[in-house]
Amino acid sequence: MDDLNTQEKQDAQEAHPARQRPALSPRVTRRRGLWIAIILLLGGALAWWMHSRPAQQTQVGRFGLGGPMPVVAAAAQHGDINIIDNALGTVTALATVTVQTQINGQLVEVAFKEGQNVQRGDFLAQIDPRPYQAALDQAQGQLQKDQASLKMAQMDLTRYQKLAEQNSIARQQAEDQAYVVGQDEGTVNLDQAQLENAKLNLAYCHIVAPVGGRIGLRLVDPGNYVQASSATGIAVITQLQPISVVFTLPEDELPAILKQMHAGATLTVTVYDRSNMTKLATGTLAAVDSQIDTTTGTVKLRAQFDNADESLFPNQFVNARLLVDVLKDATVIPTAAVQRGAPGAFVYLVKPDSTVTVQIVKLGPEDNGLVLVQSGLAAGDQVVVDGADKLRDGAKIALRQAQSGATPASGGGTGVQQGSGNGQ
Repeated sequence: MDDLNTQEKQDAQEAHPARQRPALSPRVTRRRGLWIAIILLLGGALAWWMHSRPAQQTQVGRFGLGGPMPVVAAAAQHGDINIIDNALGTVTALATVTVQTQINGQLVEVAFKEGQNVQRGDFLAQIDPRPYQAALDQAQGQLQKDQASLKMAQMDLTRYQKLAEQNSIARQQAEDQAYVVGQDEGTVNLDQAQLENAKLNLAYCHIVAPVGGRIGLRLVDPGNYVQASSATGIAVITQLQPISVVFTLPEDELPAILKQMHAGATLTVTVYDRSNMTKLATGTLAAVDSQIDTTTGTVKLRAQFDNADESLFPNQFVNARLLVDVLKDATVIPTAAVQRGAPGAFVYLVKPDSTVTVQIVKLGPEDNGLVLVQSGLAAGDQVVVDGADKLRDGAKIALRQAQSGATPASGGGTGVQQGSGNGQ
């Protein structure tokens, strides 16, 4: 039996001989070595990352929840706060006049250049004066004729009165002559009025500037027949110096403004361009409108400017800043220090043990990056101005210097809108 099994094994081995592995080529060997090297490099990088991870976590813990947070702090200080009302305004000329002929006639001359500045009384245009000169001569001749008739009637009256006293003529004749003299006097007065009217019409032929300012484009060319009833006119003159800016403010701001005006204060108004970046002019508040617009709850105000450099132009859109008051020696902090939350406006107050506490503050108006603190802080208190987003009450901090060019706290400046930043 054992011999049979042995024989079968031998037959099987002869039928299926064992396969021999072929030898690897050099190219395959190099490729396999390259992959082994890459795997070893990746394993080394992974081991290094796993080894350095605890150190990084320790470093984060120093300035995270487990360690002090780096922050920038600034001290509350005394300074001046400008209370300023911001408003949108429109440059408005104090006088805009359409040069209009007052008589009918042919326009024979235009003496101005479009866009030039003119003074009051400057010659602008000429209407054909010949018809009105003839009317003046006619009125003058009629006046002379009626004056002669008046003198003759007066002489007759003198003679009749003397004869009436001598009873040489009837008294009624002398009395009638007195009425004739009165009629002639009325005729002379009428002639005198017609003469003055003719002189006035002749003067109207010579058109002069009624106000000083800049004259616009010519609306009528020489040679046209112009009429006093025409609505077009010859040109438009707009006064540029001085000039005004009309702007509106909420009615809630009016009491403070009127209080200053009643006290005799001169309120300064500064206007900036449309982008609110370039300063155009500085003037004074001239007038407050007589009533509040009930549809908008605002009141109109007018500020006046010399406009010597003509930086303001009629109908120009500007941003107006009205300086209402200046709060002297107020406690101020940078607006960046103010946080807002459930308790209202608050700051992170730096304590001597390098921790912070939440301090609720009552704020006033802002001014050039500073905000007035009405209560809650005193001058010298340190507050966090940078890095407060990750703080909590009682957190440890590490003070660091502000970046170059940053000024956490500075003196008062030009001012911004009153009330922005107020908190209760």
